[in-house]
Amino acid sequence: MWTSMDILSNPLAILIITSISIVLACYYAYNHQQHKKKHHPIAATMLHHILNFHRLHDYMTELATKYKSYRVLSPFRYEVYTSDPANVEYMLKTKFENFGKGTYNHEILRDLLGDGIFTVDGDKWREQRKVSSYEFSTKVLRDFSSGIFRKNAVKLANMLSAAANDHQSIDINDLFTKATLDSIFKVAFGIDLDSMCGSNEEGVRFSNAFDDASALTLKRYVDIIWKIKKYFNIGSEAKLKESVRVVDEFVYKLIQTKTERTRKGQDESSLKKEDILSRFLQIEDKDPKYIRDIILSFIIAGKDTTSTAMTWFIYMICKHPDIQEKVAKEIKEATNMRNVTNVADFANSVSEQALEKMQYLHAALTETLRLFPAVPVDAKICVADDVLPDGYNVNKGDMVSYQPYAMGRMKFIWGDDAEDYKPERWLDDNGCFRSESPFKFTAFQAGQRICLGREFAYRQMKIFASILLGCFTFKLSDENKTANYKTMLNLHIDGGLHVHVSKRFE
Repeated sequence: MWTSMDILSNPLAILIITSISIVLACYYAYNHQQHKKKHHPIAATMLHHILNFHRLHDYMTELATKYKSYRVLSPFRYEVYTSDPANVEYMLKTKFENFGKGTYNHEILRDLLGDGIFTVDGDKWREQRKVSSYEFSTKVLRDFSSGIFRKNAVKLANMLSAAANDHQSIDINDLFTKATLDSIFKVAFGIDLDSMCGSNEEGVRFSNAFDDASALTLKRYVDIIWKIKKYFNIGSEAKLKESVRVVDEFVYKLIQTKTERTRKGQDESSLKKEDILSRFLQIEDKDPKYIRDIILSFIIAGKDTTSTAMTWFIYMICKHPDIQEKVAKEIKEATNMRNVTNVADFANSVSEQALEKMQYLHAALTETLRLFPAVPVDAKICVADDVLPDGYNVNKGDMVSYQPYAMGRMKFIWGDDAEDYKPERWLDDNGCFRSESPFKFTAFQAGQRICLGREFAYRQMKIFASILLGCFTFKLSDENKTANYKTMLNLHIDGGLHVHVSKRFE
């Protein structure tokens, strides 16, 4: 992953950005004085973002503490950032059609994600949303995915059991990444990647290329000359092109193989139409490119987000052992398995009914997402001049972003204890989970673009968490260490999360 030093080591880049920022500041000041429009206060420039790139979300949180909404000067457009729930509701619901992905985001994301649901607006978005919404609501996919989650959680638990026997420290972040990747691969493609054991070399190669392509795609948001690099096929853009080639080679081959095996009746999962690819292949008159874009959108939505959330969850319960024990106690009571003898038997007790009883676990996971949302910033493009509920103007072409990471730390939203890890804030007097407005708790977006996989993600997290915490106790290898994130599209933990585990059974 690149850092701010990659750009700061280039004096020409600094000179260009600084000069443009100064010119823009003068231009915007003059322009707005002429038009007498009321605009959000200027809090920073793109150069400030680059200088603070290693801690970007905390820097933006500091700005959000001073201003609920503010502007950042960039070479090409206004960038408006807001932590005001009223503005978020206006963007994602009230005036939904006026705040979309736009050509700016589409150009940046297109090489990797094509015309998938995360890059398009209008009819293309509506069509995919409709099809995807139906798929996520089917009992077939729900039952199929739950079985896969349990299977991979048991595999992960067995690895933890071996580490406990050998008194070894393990990187739980790495294991979660592999386990959730194996799960989403089986759900999406109907094939066993088995990255936890490394048995599928072609699949691992795809996974590495996909990770590289995701990071290099995000770099475009701060690399003002990425189009020049792409034209000459040099530097990061040459690497991105090669990574996307590996991704495409794998996916198109898989689509072709799955199609042929389905026609010949050789693929059992395809015949049952359990995995997502098999179900989308039922759509008539859809070329492989359409299927490719949809499937990769599912991968990026389900691969990193859940593993990231689970890693931060383990970190927080290690920092708060009393909460860890409270969650474990609830799991034992919900499964009626107070005396665990082995992982497999315990996993069988984690039924849908048991998961429904785990209200405190649900609250603890949600509290983790409040403080460490998988997607820390979400950007939209303003289609036409508008006025937000806070009374400030936004112009056509402005990038308007809401900030889930910063919003989770705002005292005016959550109270004076906003920065405290407190699952109880999500429970009512009877100990039942109490949801908040999605425009306040924005980890899953809101309005018409609210995450279709929200319940899918909660089910996966609760299955993994219940099996692991029902069987093991977790402690940080270095209890004095404070975890930090890497500035990426998702809020990955930096350097992994090394923990010691001990069994709750013998």
